[in-house]
Amino acid sequence: MHTTARYFIKTAFMFFALGLLTGLYMYGAKVFGWFIPATLISAHTHVILMGGMLLMILGVATWFFPRPTKDDTRYNPKAVMLFFWSFTLSTLTRFIVEVWMGVTGDFGMLPLGFFVAGVQVLSTIGLIFLLWSRIRPSGSQIREAKGERF
Repeated sequence: MHTTARYFIKTAFMFFALGLLTGLYMYGAKVFGWFIPATLISAHTHVILMGGMLLMILGVATWFFPRPTKDDTRYNPKAVMLFFWSFTLSTLTRFIVEVWMGVTGDFGMLPLGFFVAGVQVLSTIGLIFLLWSRIRPSGSQIREAKGERF
């Protein structure tokens, strides 16, 4: 497994852990009557789905997809890492903003939350664009032409 895939997958595990701890706190809040910010549900869902699931999918994709062809001008490992870091930091910032707004009741950070959500979307689109050309047959088209079904 190469470094890029490890970054994606390990970061996804960290986001999953953050989401699990957030979920555990929310459950404890119901059981023990602790304070629960209204925005915590959104933060929890977002960090699990975007930070955990999407990064895991992209990490496994970068690991399993065939290497880029020699003439592939689209795939750029430096750009992948740039999008990875912008996605990771914007996901973490979005989580912090959601929790902060819920705890303080100050929704003045909504524009920041919207901005980092936009960075997440653009980063995701960028990562998909860079990986798109790597989604290609790697021998399966020969087996399919012979009638094999999967």
